[in-house]
Amino acid sequence: MGVYAVTGADFLSSYNKFVSTAVTPAAPRIDKPWRKFTLKQRILLWLIEWAGFLAIRVLGPTIRFSVSWEDGSPKSLAERPFVYSFWHNCMIPAMYWCRDLQVRVMSSDSFDGEYTGRIMQKFGFVKVRGSSSKGAVRALLGLKREIEEGWTAAFTIDGPKGPRYVAKPGPVVLSRSTGAPMVVFHIALDRAWVLKTWDGCMIPKPFGRALMRVSRKIPVPPDGSDEQYLQELQSALDRVRVFAEENISKAGTPEFLRVNSNRDEH
Repeated sequence: MGVYAVTGADFLSSYNKFVSTAVTPAAPRIDKPWRKFTLKQRILLWLIEWAGFLAIRVLGPTIRFSVSWEDGSPKSLAERPFVYSFWHNCMIPAMYWCRDLQVRVMSSDSFDGEYTGRIMQKFGFVKVRGSSSKGAVRALLGLKREIEEGWTAAFTIDGPKGPRYVAKPGPVVLSRSTGAPMVVFHIALDRAWVLKTWDGCMIPKPFGRALMRVSRKIPVPPDGSDEQYLQELQSALDRVRVFAEENISKAGTPEFLRVNSNRDEH
């Protein structure tokens, strides 16, 4: 999986210096990778792209989703702009449930990042290219411009390779520079195949239940401390994950009713 956050104190320093001396460039509208893939890789990308899309498109409608909201959360997932974060292991149910909301995501030019980004585009997400090792500042500036135009951005916050359940500072930087509050969520599944990967990626089993827990808004002021708000981000991510996992057995009950649209307000 390759949609992920930006890391490191050096990056924070470089980003802050860059935005203070440069005009935010328009993000490219044509999605072209920075690297070239071999013929074999291009064929594999096409196969994985369509296999992944079809698998999620078939499984997704069988999942019975419920959504739980903390006090002070957005009115709906369609409200914007916000800077969303979630753990890498619930990317597949999140990709289906948050489809067609035109959410902006950072995607790398690695092989994994390329096929993941292509699948996400088929579900209505918009890629902004970059990674923690290449093009990070450019990608964050692209996301900044998208948020200033009124769109929402999202990070798989412990990607691309972990450590698992450890938040990284990209959302704090973006929220502080745009004024868009941070929001986090987690999706728990009652029935899933859990892959033996670093993140424990969850693939929903057909006709299972899912409980999404959405946090309150976390505004980051222009003079907000990176350490303070990164810790607040981490705490919120831990809190919604524990809540969703502890209450997944109640999904679909009167306490957490099933919902049919990701645009429903609460």
